[in-house]
Order: sequence, then C-alpha cells, then structure tokens
Amino acid sequence: MAANLRQVIDSTTVEMLRARGSFKWTAPGPDGFGAAVAEMDFGAAPAILDALAGLSADGNFGYLPPPLEAELGVACADFAKRRYGWDLDPALIHSVPDVVRGLELAITDFSRPGSPVILPTPAYMPFLTVPRFLGRDIIQVQMHADAGFFTLDFDAIDDAFRAGGHLLIFCNPHNPLGRVASLAEMTQLAGVVERHGGRVFADEIHAPLVYPGTRHIPYAATSEAAASHTLTATSAAKAWNLPGLKCAQVILTNEPDRQRWADLGTFAVRGASNPGVVANIAAYRHGGAWLDDVVAYLDDSRRLLAELVSRHLPQVRYRPPDGTYLAWLDCSGMDLTDSPGELVTDRAHVTVVDGPDFGEGGAGSFRLNFATPQPILTMIVERIAAVLTASY
Repeated sequence: MAANLRQVIDSTTVEMLRARGSFKWTAPGPDGFGAAVAEMDFGAAPAILDALAGLSADGNFGYLPPPLEAELGVACADFAKRRYGWDLDPALIHSVPDVVRGLELAITDFSRPGSPVILPTPAYMPFLTVPRFLGRDIIQVQMHADAGFFTLDFDAIDDAFRAGGHLLIFCNPHNPLGRVASLAEMTQLAGVVERHGGRVFADEIHAPLVYPGTRHIPYAATSEAAASHTLTATSAAKAWNLPGLKCAQVILTNEPDRQRWADLGTFAVRGASNPGVVANIAAYRHGGAWLDDVVAYLDDSRRLLAELVSRHLPQVRYRPPDGTYLAWLDCSGMDLTDSPGELVTDRAHVTVVDGPDFGEGGAGSFRLNFATPQPILTMIVERIAAVLTASY
C-alpha cells in the first residue's frame, strides 16, 4: 500500500514538472526523465518572483539602464563579501548575457591573437566548442583521477603554455566533476600561469552551491598575481535557477583589463536583460535563506545518490561532489559494450550527458543532474540501474 501510494505521488510530481514546460523536462519526450540540462526543479525564490512582478508592473522592458547595472555591481560585490570574504569594487563588475559570452570576450579581446586555449578535461561542453567557433585551437589537458577524485595536471598545463597556449579555462566549482579547488591547488596553478605570462578565465557560476566541509575561494582572490591575470565570470543563474533570464557578471581585478573593457564599448559587451539583472539583484540581496534551504536539500540528495548507486549499481564509481548539483558516474568498471550515457538516454529514457561530450577523460562516464525531488531521483537511479545491469 505504502509503495503504491509513493508511486502515485512520484508520478504526479513528474507530471507537474513536465507540465511546467522546461527544456529539461520536455526534451526527454512524454515518458522520459530529465537529468541532463543544468536546471533545478525547485521553483523560484519568492524574492525573485516579487522583483520580476515589480519590473513587469513598471513595464521596464527597454534597454538596460546604467543605474540598474550599477546596482547589480553593488549587489554582486556585497554577496561576494558576505559569502566568500572577497572585497570587490562594484565598478569593476560588468553585466553580460551569460558566462559563455564572458568566455567569448576573454578569448577574443583578452588573450593573445590566434593562441590556443588551454582546457583541463573533462570539461563543460561549450568550453570545447566556443574556442573553435572563434578560430582557436584547444589544448586539452586531461585531469588526474584517483578513485573519483580529480586534480589538475600541472606538468601538462605547463607543457600546454610552452606549446603556445595563452588563456586557460578554470572552472571552479567544477562542471561536470563537482570538485571545489583548494587554496594550495589554485596557488600552484597561479604560479604556472605567471611563469608563462598567461591568462585565466575563471568560471565560478556554481560558487554559491558548495556543501558543508568545503569552502569556495575565488581564484582571483588568492593572490595579487592571480588577480592580475584573471577574468572571473559568475551569476545567480545556477544557484537560483535563472539561466533563461540572461544575466551574468564579469569581474575585473586589474587595471589593464578595466581599461581594455572600457575600450570595447557598449555594443561589444551588452546583452544582459532587465529581468535578468533584476532577478540577480534580488537573489544576491534577498535570496540567501532560499539558497541555504536548497543547498541543505541538495546535500542530502548527493548522499542519497551515493546510497542508491551503492545499492543498485555497485560497479559504478561515484564521489559525492564538493559543490554543484551535478554527479559524475564512472561506469568503466562495468565493461559495457556501448557508451553508458547513450544507453541511459536511449533505453532508460533518462536524459543525461554522455562522458565523451566532455572531452578527453570522459569516456565510460556520464553526468547526471540530481537537483530534483528525492523520490524522483530514486526513480531515475532505478531506471538507470535496470538498463545498465541488463547491458553488463
């Protein structure tokens, strides 16, 4: 009786998520489960909904007003101070539509013309495509993996700079691996970059989503050297589930970059929307309690996922992430004949991102988004286990 009741409740929740019409839940089809796209299934913070309602009531849908962008800089700087202890000049925080646009600008206007981009892998999928769209080669540097614990290969990064690379993409907290880098790791990385006169694009969009026992330290805050060679990109988009509103921030931490940004002009960097800016301001100023509740729930979910994997897929390696709501499931111990991510998506009808899409080091694994109600997470793992076990 209890099991049947749970199934009814879970099925109702799934139908509600599908009816909402998000990309995450419509892409899998009418009977599928969404676990690929980096969206959460927890609605929106009331403070954000109130702010958007106010914007709508005012009909403020024109171009982004300078005072509103300035207010975003203040809100972002205040949040960084409270959350990370990072002192920032709000005037050096600039809006862009998303982190990927920040990366495009870092490549085209802040790295040596024509130079390859250095990318530790596995890596967020657009990092493998955007540089090529811009005519740049990519030097992939596969990370060290020790029982699911990934670290940078500093010798290989050094070699990549020697081979002509100039801009390194540093994702922290890491997508898809969930690692949060330590101060020692970032200090060592800054030393390698400085030795070669290199640059760093630091993607820190998942920074608010860090679990107890781990602390996010902004890379540019680790030393004067790091500040001098870094452009940092962040946003409220992931922690408060706002990617469709199109607003991120690029944080400049040295004078040459500030001047270069000013020289680019408005039309080169514009694109953040008024709703996105208003939502980011509300998140940074008034969304803390909502965020803390979500992080606490996700903390339980990452541990639940470990229990489920241990019970249903003991051959799969999974290390609960330090941050993000993304799980990296290594199925190489199952000796599958097909790529596990493809099996899961095609046969279990649970959309995940297949490991090879993340570059070198991704084969045999897949990324799963666990930011969903825990009963649904249980159903997802049971579906996956049924298919992978039958294929083993």
